Amino acid sequence: MTSDMFDGQPSMLPEQQQLAEGAMLLRGFARETDQQLIAALDEVIAQAPFHHMTTPGGFVMSVAMTNCGQAGWVTDSKGYRYQAIDPQSGLTWPAMPKVLFDLATRAALQAGYANFIPDACLVNCYEPGARMSLHQDKNEQDVAAPIVSVSLGLPAIFLFGGSQRSDRPQRLRLEHGDVVVWGGPARFNFHGVAPLADGYHDVLGRKRINLTFRKAL
Repeated sequence: MTSDMFDGQPSMLPEQQQLAEGAMLLRGFARETDQQLIAALDEVIAQAPFHHMTTPGGFVMSVAMTNCGQAGWVTDSKGYRYQAIDPQSGLTWPAMPKVLFDLATRAALQAGYANFIPDACLVNCYEPGARMSLHQDKNEQDVAAPIVSVSLGLPAIFLFGGSQRSDRPQRLRLEHGDVVVWGGPARFNFHGVAPLADGYHDVLGRKRINLTFRKAL
């Protein structure tokens, strides 16, 4: 493990940390409801199992994905988009569980975004070595709404950059229950996840689950 995995202990960090104008880290915000969140996620995954999607360039993503809500994010040879149908099953995505919806709206409000009504929740499963390269979220029709990102399981290094890919990103250790919200001036900031270090989490074992809520339609 690299030394930056231990940059600051969670107990020493503020509960709320502003990352940029419009971007806030809420440490431990989801921890009290983690069991309810995981139980709800188990039902979602039973209906729409994880799978590794392929990018338009033919690259198989290291992160396994599924979705819930009115729309789900997909990628294939046709491009990146939201659609109502799970391409694996041909069925509509599972409805977004109320406990997930409530968490997203509460986190958005805490970060200064009232009236956030997410209609899509991307569920990403990271196993050791999986990563997410720096990117912007630009497929949503409603870009006035923020992005709400929830971390469960193994800790990860979240990369939060600026409006240009060349901007040096902040490296933030996200623990189980941490939530990041960004919108407004930071809505199109580049962000990603460094390769996940191996380890074992008492709740989720050798993996990290990331929930990303958006107003897609």
